[in-house]
Amino acid sequence: MTFQWPIALALLILVPLLAGLYVWMQTRRRKYALQYASVSLVQQAVGNGPGVRRHVPAVLYLLALTAMVFALARPTATIPVAQNTGTVILSIDVSGSMQAEDVDPNRMEATKQAVREFVENQPRGVKIGIVTFSDFAALVAPPTRERKPVLDAINRMRPQRGTNIGSGLQVALDAIYEDGGDFAPGAAPTPTPPRDGSRPPAATIVLLSDGQSNTGPPPLRVAEEAQTAGIKVYTIGIGTPEGTILQIQGRNVFTRLDEETLQGVAELTDARYFAAADEGELRQIYDDLARERLIEDEETEITFLLTGLAMLISIAAGGLGLLWFNRLP
Repeated sequence: MTFQWPIALALLILVPLLAGLYVWMQTRRRKYALQYASVSLVQQAVGNGPGVRRHVPAVLYLLALTAMVFALARPTATIPVAQNTGTVILSIDVSGSMQAEDVDPNRMEATKQAVREFVENQPRGVKIGIVTFSDFAALVAPPTRERKPVLDAINRMRPQRGTNIGSGLQVALDAIYEDGGDFAPGAAPTPTPPRDGSRPPAATIVLLSDGQSNTGPPPLRVAEEAQTAGIKVYTIGIGTPEGTILQIQGRNVFTRLDEETLQGVAELTDARYFAAADEGELRQIYDDLARERLIEDEETEITFLLTGLAMLISIAAGGLGLLWFNRLP
């Protein structure tokens, strides 16, 4: 927990001062009672009394005061917060191996169906963009809150040739930063902000691949840029690390899932890696990701929590005082 106004914590000195004042007043009360000559009058003045209960309301008021001082310092903490805005870029492998039929009806069609459901499950305030990559990567649907152009881009996806995971991740990052720029009709976008983590956009990348990157920048190097910017990259792998031989356009092609790289990208950016063995698992993964996007850890001011706690403790102190002694402390 951190505080936006830590100087306000100096007011905590009031707590021990008031506690000391309370103890002094209780001591003074007993000394005053002992001045009576009659034992019966002393008993009447002091009596058996309510014992420890007498001090409970006062202690509760001191706890309430402590909570109010902490609230005044405006504390912040990392707590799960519902996210209804932000940007999600789906970076999808469209290499030739996506024609493989080990996932029914094939990897490409199963992916398209799962991605469509993912898009439809996102809150309306979330922008979604689509990047496809084979030998090179392209932004086929810029980030938008409109679902139709995104779904149209998904429907147009077709298997092509090689696998360039690094480029797929790089173009997704570029799309996030360009979307954060100040655009004007007919004008060029503002320069890409520096990726130094000073102003990280509220964005996430979901990257799916079924092969091993054989061209373009190293994926882990690009992942370091995402990490610096505070952007999580969730990765999904289809296929097996052992590899398999597929017949594509009349020729045999060996394809192998580079699970190690996909895991490394996810871990580096504090995200997760998922392995999809069939269509059901793939759809479940995207369904889980849709829900995970709704709740994310965020540095949030929790003044309202401490203020509410102080109010509840004050009510409890007042209620006990009225119940036991027919007065407020």
